[in-house]
Amino acid sequence: MEEYSYFDEDPKKGLGFILTIAALLLFTIMGLGIDVDEYLQHEYLNIPRWYFYIIFTIDALMMISLILMFFYRKAGIFMFPALLILHFFMHNYYLSTFLYTDVTNLFLFTGFGMLAIIPKWKFFK
Repeated sequence: MEEYSYFDEDPKKGLGFILTIAALLLFTIMGLGIDVDEYLQHEYLNIPRWYFYIIFTIDALMMISLILMFFYRKAGIFMFPALLILHFFMHNYYLSTFLYTDVTNLFLFTGFGMLAIIPKWKFFK
């Protein structure tokens, strides 16, 4: 049976792919900045210290998943949105904060990210 290719793609990382990963990384770093700001004020805001061990671990894993996506690993594609949603819900549940950076990051992943990632899916391992 003949294999159909709907995308005329090569394994080379194009400008769109790199810009998508860079945009996702930018909003992930912005979320990390919010977490650092909350950590610096945790005594004033009465946030328990254990919360930051979890949230900074999630931030680090999100960055690792972006690196995995850059190197064509499928684990990064599955990890990133799951960790992003977990990050959003932890802020929403424990701190009652609605993070627009997480919502924007999820939009970028599902919108522009999928436009850059789906055509290269056959190169992911």
